[in-house]
Parts: sequence; structure tokens; C-alpha cells
Amino acid sequence: MLEGLNRALDHLEERLDREVDVAGAARIAATSEYHFRRLFSALAGMPLSVYVRRRRMTLAGAEVLAGERTLLDVAVSYGYGSGEAFARAFRSVHGIGPGEARRTGAALVSQPRMSFRVVVEGSSSMEYRIVEKEAFRIAGRKARIPLVHEGVNAAGAAHVESVGVDAIVRMKELSDREPAGVLSAVEHLSDSREEGTEVDYWIGVATGPGTPAGDLDVLDVPAGTWAVFAGRGPYPSALQELWRDVFTQWFPSNPYTSRPGPELLRTTPVEIGQDTDSELWIPVERAGQAVGA
Repeated sequence: MLEGLNRALDHLEERLDREVDVAGAARIAATSEYHFRRLFSALAGMPLSVYVRRRRMTLAGAEVLAGERTLLDVAVSYGYGSGEAFARAFRSVHGIGPGEARRTGAALVSQPRMSFRVVVEGSSSMEYRIVEKEAFRIAGRKARIPLVHEGVNAAGAAHVESVGVDAIVRMKELSDREPAGVLSAVEHLSDSREEGTEVDYWIGVATGPGTPAGDLDVLDVPAGTWAVFAGRGPYPSALQELWRDVFTQWFPSNPYTSRPGPELLRTTPVEIGQDTDSELWIPVERAGQAVGA
């Protein structure tokens, strides 16, 4: 898969001076556009759209400083319909407008071309199983919080604290299928996994589709395939490492791609710094299904 990802990046690189063909790049990588964007974000640490903009502005910056063409010509050659739109994109990357950069010969930011390769660290293996799951409903409490890659997520912890005992009791009464008991769920609102990106964060239980949930929030999840990963270690660092390893190691070396849907997590017990047993559920599909969709 990594070879396909690198060919896809070459495809995008050749088209920085026109509309970006992400769907075409995903086909080259033999995956869905959804998974291509998610996997790139996890591997690169930035959304694909940000990388493309930075690469464009790296090349455009060199032309701006060279002074051989007008700023409008440079803007048009990189797909911007107006000098104002080009100036906004230029400033978002370089922190300075193109006109001022040309006049002062300012130092600009450079985004190198990316390529992906496998780095083997240690000899640890990942324990997982594939589950075909019928449609179900998550019933619980939802909040919108920022994504945090390392350490305690203060907003997430505050949401957990805000869920009252009565609500937890009602949730446990509704729990009747895997993953059993009270769990958390993350629903990504964009293809970005960048630090600070907002996600919908649920504390709830899995129950039957259409189950009355009273005043609890509900999320209906369609039937599909799930990859279930088991882990153990100090909370939350071991869990965050497991989440990272799924996207940076497991997906590139297995015939599955991610698909839209909430990512589910069951942990017992949940105590900061204490070892906890975790079960992470990621919605997936066979790679061939994604290409034919």
C-alpha cells in the first residue's frame, strides 16, 4: 500500500498548478478517497488539503522571489482566480504577502515533498479480530471536543465528569451487545486528524436499532465490518499509541481501508496513569470494496 500512496503523491505533485485530483490519487493508491485522506492525515500529521496548499505555496514562493513573472501570472498558474485569493493562501503559509515578500526578499517557508516508508521499531505485534456487525444504536451523551494526540484530553475528561449517575444507570440498562458496557465513541467531522480538530465525543452504550433512549442522545450506526484491536497499558498513553499504530502500521500492511463511522473504545478501568485493558473498534472494509465503490 505504501508504494501506491507514494505514486498517488507523485500524481498530486504533477498537478499542483491545477485543480487537485484527489479522487484520481486515491484510485492510484487502490483505495477510497475517504481512506486516502484519513490515512494521509494519520501518516503525515496534517490534512491532505494543508499539505497541497503548502507545496503549492513553496513552489509559488520561489517564483515570487525570482521576480520573472507578475504576481497575477503566478497566482493564475497555481490555480487562483484572483490576486486576493492567492495573497491569502500565500500569507497563510509564509506569514507575509507575496508583494511584500518580493519587495523585501523575505525568508519563506518551504514544505518538502513527502514520501512514505516503513520503519520497523521493535518486534511487537498487534492483536486484532474482524467482526461483521449488524446495525446498532449508540445511546448516551455527546459533546464536541478538540482532538488531543498525547496526554489527557481536558475537554473529554470534563464531558465524562458531566455525565450524571442517573444517565449511566440508564445506559447500562440499554447495553445489550458488543462492545458491552459503557464505552466512548469518536465521530470524526472531517478527514483531518490534526491536533485540535473538533470531533463528536460520545459516552454511551451499544443497543439495538430503534431502541427508545428517553432523554439520551442517540447515534444510529449502519451494519458493517469492524477491526477490533486489543491493548493494555497506562491510560491514556497506551491507548493513544494503539490508535496511532492502527493507522500508521496496521492499515498500510493489511488489505483493509477505513470507512465512515464512529470509532469505538471500551476501557476497564479508566484511571489516569493506571494500566487499563482497551478494545478499539475501527470501521473498515476490504480494500477491493473501496476501489469498486
